[in-house]
Amino acid sequence: MYEQFYDLKAEPFRLSPDHRFCFNHKSYAKAKAYMQYAFQRAEGFVMITGRPGTGKTTLVSDLIESLRQDQVTVGMLVCTQLGADDLLRMVADTFGLPSNTEHKSQLLQQLTKLFVNGYKSGKRALLIIDEAQDLSTGALEELRLLTNLQINREPLLQIFLLGQEELRNIVQQPNMEQVHQRLVAACHLASLTEDETKSYIKHRLCQVGWQNDPAISEAVYPVIHKVSQGIPRRINMICSRLFLHGCVEELHQIGINDAKIVLSEIDQEQLTSRELPSELDFTVPDIYEASKLTTEHQGELKKKIIDPQPYTSPPVAPELSLTPMDSQVKEESLSVDDFDGSVSSEKYTGPDTRKKERRSYNDRRAAVRYEPGKKDRRQNPGRRGKDKKTGKFPWQFWV
Repeated sequence: MYEQFYDLKAEPFRLSPDHRFCFNHKSYAKAKAYMQYAFQRAEGFVMITGRPGTGKTTLVSDLIESLRQDQVTVGMLVCTQLGADDLLRMVADTFGLPSNTEHKSQLLQQLTKLFVNGYKSGKRALLIIDEAQDLSTGALEELRLLTNLQINREPLLQIFLLGQEELRNIVQQPNMEQVHQRLVAACHLASLTEDETKSYIKHRLCQVGWQNDPAISEAVYPVIHKVSQGIPRRINMICSRLFLHGCVEELHQIGINDAKIVLSEIDQEQLTSRELPSELDFTVPDIYEASKLTTEHQGELKKKIIDPQPYTSPPVAPELSLTPMDSQVKEESLSVDDFDGSVSSEKYTGPDTRKKERRSYNDRRAAVRYEPGKKDRRQNPGRRGKDKKTGKFPWQFWV
């Protein structure tokens, strides 16, 4: 429901185990490494314990997904307080063998034949038992006998036991000494810390394409951790209700007050055994993380930075007629014969031309001495001593 409102690809907080959402926190990574090590040993028992909802089934599913199907045959069953004979029938049925017989010896022969044929074809047999704390003492002893099946001194079957914390106490009992000695590795899945809880929530959201809608206040994560006690399944339940509340109210920000409303509803429905945090925990101000650019927007921004648009000069203003007071003068010079105000296209190259061009590449002397429409200064009689004697203009002596 809320995944459509927030444009998510799937529901991120389902309660059922899904290895695609596995969060590789410290305890999870350690347990997975232990299981991989034990699988390479190809013998004995591997025991993984943890509180309900900490991710034991998800861990095993993640491991199975990483195995090659042509190298291992996996049988998985969930134990519900089975006796020794019933457990043996369940194991046979899990590996695809007929179990409608009352003769235990016949079941053992069929299992042995199956494991030997698999060994000859290069496939190992792996049996995974979930909720193993419900196994009886006789059932555990029957499993130990199955691990005795060998060929060329190599075991034909390896067993993974998944269970709650009570399983450790059962295996450590004096009458379980032989089972305890067959343990190759044992690990306990711990609950998430407060920082891991925040990272876990964001990890699952990012798996379904979350783009910070809704934005989640930083004040929400601590109260979720307190109520859930860091157990992933409880975190999923709380976050699912939070997002449903946001969808119903059409919110694009989930703050501490929204968390208070949802947690109060969960408490009234008795969906959690944990008491609500104190009122002081709900007085923390909301702080929202800045929205990150989507990949598309990041690409557009990068393109603008790397490939800027070419510079276009501003439109040129219309050309104005020049006057003697203009600060900018055209490059064309005036010839001596142009006293009628017309401008010559020929550049002045007389003896007064500088040897090197000016920085502006304009000979301003032509514009100053020969100004169109004005009387030339050198026509004033008596400007020079020679003019007084001869009455001739200077250029008349050049002819």
